[in-house]
Amino acid sequence: QGISWNTVRYMIGEVQYGGRVTDDYDKRLLNCFARVWFNESIFDSAFCFYTGYKIPVCKTLEQYFDYIQLLPAMDSPEVFGLHPNADITYQKNTSADVLDTITNIQPKESAGGSGETRESVVYRTAEEMLEKLPPDYVKANLVKMGALNSMNIFLRQEIDRMQKVITVVRTSLNDLKLAIEGTIVMSEASKNLRDALDNMYDARIPQVWRRVSWESSTLGFWFTELLDRNDQLSSWIFHGRPKVFWITGFFNPQGFLTAMKQEATRAHKDWALDKVAVHNEVLKLTKDEITVSPPEGVYIYGLYLEGAGWDKRRGILVESTPKILFVQLPVLHMFA
Repeated sequence: QGISWNTVRYMIGEVQYGGRVTDDYDKRLLNCFARVWFNESIFDSAFCFYTGYKIPVCKTLEQYFDYIQLLPAMDSPEVFGLHPNADITYQKNTSADVLDTITNIQPKESAGGSGETRESVVYRTAEEMLEKLPPDYVKANLVKMGALNSMNIFLRQEIDRMQKVITVVRTSLNDLKLAIEGTIVMSEASKNLRDALDNMYDARIPQVWRRVSWESSTLGFWFTELLDRNDQLSSWIFHGRPKVFWITGFFNPQGFLTAMKQEATRAHKDWALDKVAVHNEVLKLTKDEITVSPPEGVYIYGLYLEGAGWDKRRGILVESTPKILFVQLPVLHMFA
């Protein structure tokens, strides 16, 4: 009857290799490769898994072993149907892991010598941050704007979370300065202060800050984002609703889109909220080219594509450009 390819594919994709694959998408990819590769066409003389990856025709076991030795030790991403950029991401992640490990095993105590100590470096950074840290929010303006408007309810929730971040940062920076001066004791009990000192010296985000905020690659980027997020919220309170929103600067972007849906539902008396869907249209404009708000819905920016490119002229997704991992999308019009 010939070979039962279904059995071969099941043995490879579900049993022998499949049992080691924990990610659902990886399992799906593995089964997809099994369907493409393991069938009658494997006996065709022109068959190859990928350019240069043929099935060898040998007489002895030693010849097969010799052939296997000639295969490259590292396979390119194209062998697995991936874009060459996947290799850049892999190399970048590997390098980051190595550097993280090196940073983590560095001696943490101040070394004797003429150079600036860890404590003085962190003290100076803490002073600079405290100078730039925005003041606390005043809620009175929100009441004037209309406290029950769905967008203003969302704004209040964002401000509450932002206020929490500002408070935590201010408190821990002040405590850290006092600990470095020797006014309060930086004992093992005050783990947060020790962690803040170590992380700030390595330009990383202290754990206590990260718990109440967002992910970022370095402390500098994180603090810049704090100031930018605060600017958007303050501008909204004092100068009215922005014409275009930086959606990635919100803690709860999904809540923002829900508020926009509620706003549209209230504007159309005969609409029911559960029947309303969110739609989007990618414009050809950048943030700086937007001068007025849309007649309905909102303009948003700040979204990036990974694993694809964007053709502005035709307004469609295209293959990634080699060596460019992220592509910023133009402004989107979100409406209900």
